[in-house]
Amino acid sequence: MINKPKIVIIGGGTGLPVILRGLRDQNVDVTAIVTVADDGGSSGILRNYINVVPPGDIRNALVALSELPNIEKELFQYRFQSKDNFFAGHAIGNLIISALAEMKGNIFDAVQELSDLMKIRGHIFPVANEPLTLNAEFKDGSQLAGESEITAAHRQIKRVWVTTADGDHEPAAMKQVVDAILDADQIVLGPGSLFTSILPNLMIKNVGEAVKKTAAEVVYICNIMTQKGETDNFSDADHVKVLNQHLGAQFIDTVLVNIQPVPADYINFQEWNEISQPVVHDFAALRDQGCRVISANFLRLRDNGAFHDRDKVVSELINRLHDVHNE
Repeated sequence: MINKPKIVIIGGGTGLPVILRGLRDQNVDVTAIVTVADDGGSSGILRNYINVVPPGDIRNALVALSELPNIEKELFQYRFQSKDNFFAGHAIGNLIISALAEMKGNIFDAVQELSDLMKIRGHIFPVANEPLTLNAEFKDGSQLAGESEITAAHRQIKRVWVTTADGDHEPAAMKQVVDAILDADQIVLGPGSLFTSILPNLMIKNVGEAVKKTAAEVVYICNIMTQKGETDNFSDADHVKVLNQHLGAQFIDTVLVNIQPVPADYINFQEWNEISQPVVHDFAALRDQGCRVISANFLRLRDNGAFHDRDKVVSELINRLHDVHNE
């Protein structure tokens, strides 16, 4: 039997599950490596109550790769509407993940157990086996700790790093995470927030080292829109420059760039208040950083927002696997 090509997707937020859903039914072996530095919403409340790894991004990845019937996935995603002080706003899946983590004694084993229960096609690995704190230094020299506070600050970020809750040891990924990166045929970063969804994973030393060392092609799915404060006026090349600076190497091999214009009158900036403007292009600067540039119409307009078209992005990722195999 021919082994399936191995794709590892590293990220968090809303972009990760979109790509996972598209890859689930492809003839590939998918591994999702998910950030554990989220501290907002239901995830943040549970993290504060029981010091569990924030479950929200893990929950969405589980649902994206699950082959359970839709009603069971909808139940897992159901968010309580009750006005009860504890249950209001919590997703059932977050509570289940937190309970299983307590039963198993750690989040990594809990997610593997839940992957079996939910009939996951692929693998889901929390990037670390403990909750991490995202830290940022802004360009004005000030610093903040906490993903939600950093996002809400709407200030231009100079650099980010992650620390453990007690700060007495260096964050590290499980061996399975590092092995998956080193054994992959393709590494995919994004789409997602540059500083708060992608970099928190890469700032774990053994993850960053593995991404630089792997023989796999590293593909970055560049955001369509900039994020208010964080990446205002960023070009696609600026996004790659920040990634390379944080890891101290030019490690991005290929960049997927949307070139379909976003209609100026379509976006509802009040509803999508984290976005600012379309990312501008600088193909020469991308190539100067050693990147292969794939520019195409990857745009999907819905709900007065601009998103990546899942099918078009996944099709390009599969094409790259075949192209690299034949090179």
